[in-house]
Amino acid sequence: MTSDRLSALVVDDEPVFRRVLRTSLAASGFAVEEARSGEEALGILARSDFDLVLLDVNMPGMGGVAACREIRTHMATIGIVMVTVQDSEGEVVRALEAGADDYITKPIRLRELVARLRAVSRRLQTEDAIEPTTLQAGDLELDVNRHLLYRRGEVVHLTPTEFELLALLMRNQGAPVTHTKLLRSIWGPEYGTELDYLRSFVKTLRQKIEEDPAKPKYIVTEPWLGYRFCNAVDGHSTGSQNASL
Repeated sequence: MTSDRLSALVVDDEPVFRRVLRTSLAASGFAVEEARSGEEALGILARSDFDLVLLDVNMPGMGGVAACREIRTHMATIGIVMVTVQDSEGEVVRALEAGADDYITKPIRLRELVARLRAVSRRLQTEDAIEPTTLQAGDLELDVNRHLLYRRGEVVHLTPTEFELLALLMRNQGAPVTHTKLLRSIWGPEYGTELDYLRSFVKTLRQKIEEDPAKPKYIVTEPWLGYRFCNAVDGHSTGSQNASL
């Protein structure tokens, strides 16, 4: 990261929307620049360093997903948050699989946007550090080396697959992880559409780690997309608050 003051590039074809975001983010402590298109964003990123890119999905010319893929190809450690509309789940999935770190839907709530941008920045800083041997959230502690899960200090039995699934979600704490990424990462590249298979494992994990599996606080459903692991201690989450799959 460049400094304690995070730098962000806002990419959107609507001048008024860019201006509002720039003013609001600057008031929240960000150093902000603007780009009118994916093509212009790539040019700016080639000349200047940024911590984060806020990228609209729907733009003329190079669309947001294509721009995201191109940015990620050349900049592995920059944070990318996509801006989308409520009914564009398919585009969100494509954006996440193209390398986006998170997404936010219009109309944008400033506090949520700032929280997501800062969360992406924290995750990237953590990834730059040495891989942790223990993952913690709320009353959960996952010992990566010994393949053990503790809940309130008591060992919880997990199958090897359940352990790998939980570890992957916890390593991406706060970020949405698509169904396809989960399936391919845990079960292999030939997987990707076996949603019922994934859901059954998520259901058993919830039964083992959630206070109320019907109202999960840790493994939260991102409708049509995948799952987001939330730290229950934070007192809030950004995904669906129920166990619907």
